[in-house]
Amino acid sequence: MSEPITVSIRREVDPAHINEATAWVQTGVNLANKYPGFLGSGWVRAGESSQVWHMLYRFASEESLEAWERSSERTWWLSMGEGFVRSERSKRRTGIEGWFDDPATGSIPAADATGTPLDEASAPPAPPRWKQAVTIWLGFFPVNLAFSYLVSPVPGFGELPIWLRALVTTLILTPIMTYWVLPWVTRRLHRWLTTRA
Repeated sequence: MSEPITVSIRREVDPAHINEATAWVQTGVNLANKYPGFLGSGWVRAGESSQVWHMLYRFASEESLEAWERSSERTWWLSMGEGFVRSERSKRRTGIEGWFDDPATGSIPAADATGTPLDEASAPPAPPRWKQAVTIWLGFFPVNLAFSYLVSPVPGFGELPIWLRALVTTLILTPIMTYWVLPWVTRRLHRWLTTRA
């Protein structure tokens, strides 16, 4: 079995059919929820009057995802959206590669009723994992070092059990890394990350 896999979808919906699209998306979530290996999903609109909708769903393995994608329920569900889904772009990710993606722009035609993309345009491949690891380390090491220096004068912090210190450290540093440090580092290393070497 492969590792868990997440699918990210960007759809453009006819603004004249917002109510139908809302019911349609929720129906898809409800159908997928009954499939073995389904780990969860969520969807949002870019704004109250936006025609751009985003959806994420996750399955326990590529095999369980493929079973859902080949199912007659999903085929039926996709056919119900043909009247108001104008375009669709999707990506599959099994790890942290999403940190290294360029923002998606443009769109590709929606999939047909069988789920086969009508135009197989895809996002550029993620950098090799060793480059991802180096990039993460370049962000994590200085942030972790700075945090360690900052908390060292805090009375009693050094005497806390190691699991509690690790818990506090990761609770504080994870959002800092995700929202500020990694985006900043990946922008600086963009050329290196996108060259195949």
